[in-house]
Amino acid sequence: MIAAVLAGGKSRRFGDDKLLYKVDGKPIVMHTIERLLKAENIDDVVIVTCQEKKEDFEALGFRVLIDDLLVGPIGGIFVALKEVGDAFIAAGDLPLINPKFVDYIVERFYESKSLACIPMWANGYIEPLHAVYSKDFLPILKEQIKKGEYMIRKAVERVDPCYILIDDFPEEFKESFFNINTKHDLKRLLD
Repeated sequence: MIAAVLAGGKSRRFGDDKLLYKVDGKPIVMHTIERLLKAENIDDVVIVTCQEKKEDFEALGFRVLIDDLLVGPIGGIFVALKEVGDAFIAAGDLPLINPKFVDYIVERFYESKSLACIPMWANGYIEPLHAVYSKDFLPILKEQIKKGEYMIRKAVERVDPCYILIDDFPEEFKESFFNINTKHDLKRLLD
């Protein structure tokens, strides 16, 4: 399976382009990519971003897909599924993503034969940018985008997704969801 890393955000709270900000000598997005590539069920990684950031991300040596919809993560997911088929979707700012947890989600996706397999907390909060989507989910995404409804959750609720309850998993799996939003968040990554 291909992992598609969403990298089109504006990084407003961070200040600079957070995904290209170097930690331990490499961009934050490379921490995410390297961990994804350690997952046994991930064959390759593509980066989904906007046209203006294309060259910066191509310099990292991975195929770059252009999201010209510019409607947020739902557009990035749409572009990824359209270009590569079934995909593990990950936000680029998840430097602690756990390869074993990625493998588990991919395996559950195949077992469930659902259009989406998404981690969910006990309070009902879902993690749609750490999930697997089927290419057959495309028509639903297209319809949502056409209607101007850009919340991924609304599209997910229209299908019978496979939810993976997170709360009972070990801490090392839960760390997968740690994301970088501010420079203060870097402290946790460096500890």
